[in-house]
Amino acid sequence: MDTTKTPVPTAPDADADTPEDKAATPAAAAAAPAAAPDGEQNGTPAAAEDTADAEAAEDGADAEDEDADGLDEDAPERSTGVGAAASAVVAAGLGLVALSGSWVSRVAAERQTLIGQIESVSATTAKEKIAALYGDAWHMTALVNGVLSTLALLLAVFVLAGPAFGAPGRVHPAWVRSVSWAAVALGLLGVLLFGLMYFDVLFPLPTAAE
Repeated sequence: MDTTKTPVPTAPDADADTPEDKAATPAAAAAAPAAAPDGEQNGTPAAAEDTADAEAAEDGADAEDEDADGLDEDAPERSTGVGAAASAVVAAGLGLVALSGSWVSRVAAERQTLIGQIESVSATTAKEKIAALYGDAWHMTALVNGVLSTLALLLAVFVLAGPAFGAPGRVHPAWVRSVSWAAVALGLLGVLLFGLMYFDVLFPLPTAAE
């Protein structure tokens, strides 16, 4: 009786599955690289959009900084009207002081009166004595006040003509122009009045009998 046993064919079955697994493994490997490019392609536009948005935000911030710098540069040009306003006020003040009589003109007149008293000692006629004691002092007062009126007039005209020689479109405020025109009127009145007084047209010297 033959007792030899036939071996169980287990190893071939295990080996039979190996080619299928080997066949499946390259397919999975091929699918994995194919998925990676798709993921990269899907992620690349989003990253580009984020980069573009960041650059646009930086450009907007730079533009705002440039606008702010431009406003800061333009601010001094708009604030230069302070000098014109001060000049207009000074011109009007000079015109008023000249018409009402300044301290400088009074001192000059008193000095000229003293000189006239000294000169009147040698005067031989009444006309010469009147001119030495009073006429010269009045003329000195008219001269000093006339100079002040002329300065007020010139300063007011300079303020009014300033925008024509400055930046295009630059205009003084309304109150500055009003004060300047008032100074022009006061200056013209002073120049006319004191000019007539100096040349003895408005208030001629009195005459005395010989």
